[in-house]
Amino acid sequence: MHSPSHPDATAMAVRGDVVAWLGRDEVGREQFPDADVEDVDGGFVAPGFVDSHIHLTATGLTLSGLDLRAAGSRAHCMQLLAEHAAEHPGLPVWGHGWDESSWPENAPPSTADLDAVLGDRPAYLSRIDVHSALASTGLRRLAADLPAAAGFDPDRPLTGDAHHSVRAVARDLLTPGQLAEARAAALAAAAAAGIVAVHECAGPEIGGLDDWLRLRALGHGVEVTGYWGEAVSTAAHARALIEQTGARGLAGDLFVDGALGSRTAWLHEPYADAPDRQGTRYLEPDAIEAHVRACTEAQVTAGFHVIGDAAVSAVVSAFERVVARLGAVAVARCGHRLEHVEMVTAEQAARLGQWGVIASVQPNFDALWGGADGMYARRLGAERGSRLNPLALLASQGVPLALGSDAPVTGLDPWASVRAAVNHHTPGSAVSARAAFAAATRGGWRAAGVHDGVTGTLVPGAPASYAVWDAGALDVHAPRDAVARWSTDPRARVPALPRLGPDDALPRCRRTVHRGAVIHG
Repeated sequence: MHSPSHPDATAMAVRGDVVAWLGRDEVGREQFPDADVEDVDGGFVAPGFVDSHIHLTATGLTLSGLDLRAAGSRAHCMQLLAEHAAEHPGLPVWGHGWDESSWPENAPPSTADLDAVLGDRPAYLSRIDVHSALASTGLRRLAADLPAAAGFDPDRPLTGDAHHSVRAVARDLLTPGQLAEARAAALAAAAAAGIVAVHECAGPEIGGLDDWLRLRALGHGVEVTGYWGEAVSTAAHARALIEQTGARGLAGDLFVDGALGSRTAWLHEPYADAPDRQGTRYLEPDAIEAHVRACTEAQVTAGFHVIGDAAVSAVVSAFERVVARLGAVAVARCGHRLEHVEMVTAEQAARLGQWGVIASVQPNFDALWGGADGMYARRLGAERGSRLNPLALLASQGVPLALGSDAPVTGLDPWASVRAAVNHHTPGSAVSARAAFAAATRGGWRAAGVHDGVTGTLVPGAPASYAVWDAGALDVHAPRDAVARWSTDPRARVPALPRLGPDDALPRCRRTVHRGAVIHG
């Protein structure tokens, strides 16, 4: 029990793992003498965040390894690589985050560039979107069938099957200790960011079954819900995979296509900066439909990674055929979900809303790559690039939103995601701060099938899952006993969120609590 800083302090009473009361401190102590009272002490307390799309081990490897997201040029990228290699002599190199679209050269390093720095050392360096990667000759030699794989190039970044091949080889070079350290680091970083639960998007081409099972077995305080990205064609196979993996659904990063930055997102029209390319289709339309049908028959959540407009069209058409066969109610009760869904029309959004399909979206994609001079505009042209990540459109058509980071693609800070959703580059595509915050908290629980009406809120009877923040400016006109707390329950009379303008400092997490247990601070 914490001592109040003044007699009118705002506090929260918790019994076990449940919120018992919120309000003025002295009232709570009188009415709930057997409860633990959390003294907010001028901080901002709010429901804990849920990251609805993450890759924990890859995030941890970036936190503890070679992070190339700061590279401002090809030469700078090579400098960071050389420094890391010198600090870790003799070891294979795992790095992430280079993005040539923001460099003056607008071109990635070559295999020869890597070899000049590393000699014969194996090195795997994934692009920011993790849909292509640089691989040194030392690593390429270890992938025996690499030259015959789709997406192979002897001197340029690898995509498709070639990328999956070298990534698997590179992961096998990491020690169990390195992987365990990475998982722990990622979960600790999530807790330090006010995140109480994450949706791990696992799969055979991402980290493999062993990685997911080890993540699932961890006893960390951050709650991990898993999605397994493997296609099925029968209800029996769907049930068997759920039994084998313990996943929440056969969804997440089941790739229909790739990413725009790597020019592997599947498009109806060619890329503006590569007129000979329309991206890559990883899953045939018949296979998409079979997966949705099998999962619906098994009452299992299905879903896909889908970005390009051709990919979105293929998925919506597949859902439409399954609805015609099994009925809208059968589809809606499964809570199917789509990851990213960056290029969606109003008509498609309306259908997804009618079928109860959830959109797991990443507003930071627009913050990083949107705008007239951003990567989207360079890849697609200014007009087509301005239509991406239409959050307001999805919400207006009844598509439930859940916010995620796709870490390590973007940073873990959930406030950055909320701010990006509020300050979208395209006029009319932003959502309100309340809607964005709800999608980053309550929306994540709903996407995972929790529909009890209180999880993700701070009201009496809700799970005691919250974070306390140093939040800067709040709404100074709010009542004194409401300033330090917030709820995603629309019936609650609460103040505005912290200021989330493009130049405002983001809140800093003091303490994170999940189901009554302190997991950070």
